[in-house]
Amino acid sequence: MNVAIITGASSGLGIEYLKQVSTKYSDLDEIWLVARRLDRLTELANGIAGVKCVPVALDLEKDESYIELENRLKSSDASVRLLINNAGFGKLADVIDADVSSQTSMVDLNCKGLTGVAAVCLKHMRAGSAILNVASIASFAPNTRLTVYSSTKAYVLSFTKGLHQELKGRGIKCMCVCPGPMRTEFLEVANIAKGSSKTFDTLPYCDASEVAEKSLKALEKGRCVYTNKLFYKFYRLVAKLLPHSIVMKMSKA
Repeated sequence: MNVAIITGASSGLGIEYLKQVSTKYSDLDEIWLVARRLDRLTELANGIAGVKCVPVALDLEKDESYIELENRLKSSDASVRLLINNAGFGKLADVIDADVSSQTSMVDLNCKGLTGVAAVCLKHMRAGSAILNVASIASFAPNTRLTVYSSTKAYVLSFTKGLHQELKGRGIKCMCVCPGPMRTEFLEVANIAKGSSKTFDTLPYCDASEVAEKSLKALEKGRCVYTNKLFYKFYRLVAKLLPHSIVMKMSKA
């Protein structure tokens, strides 16, 4: 049985990936929707036609979730055709002022959760399968007031680059998508409202549906990193060329 797995599937970019995958991957038997909110996943699953969607309620900050995912894959004799590692969140605040648990939870979900899901799914992948890890433009350089978030996304970018190289000989694609800000639930969770950040008030926003569509096309082409919009492609280049001490003054949230 061929399956696609989408984490963080209950909102925002995850929903856009679900729409794309359900219409453009004809060889799938099931799409597994992973998030904590079972009611929301069930509602989404019931609204998708043409392919069976399976709600899988997991808290990816917890180690037992990876065991449950492994057991589900084994019992279903599933082959993972596509993994979209989209679960993650950020919080806008200086580390000194922030709640400690919110900072450590970012590390648990954005880094440990993504790594755990990828490690489990790889055991059930074969040549022709693919992994798409969702990072951010924040991965290109440290971002003040998003220090922990940008650090976790730098991990995602580095992890993906290494995995991309490891998997080449196995015929499994792996790519990192690094979008700019999008008008999704992420902003509310991150406490980013109009007036809370001059940077977020002035940056050009990406369209989530466009990010999903174009990043999946880039994945199929075997790209390692995809960034949406010319503005952010230029920022990625700047972050490579200039010292991060300078880039941080330009990009502070």
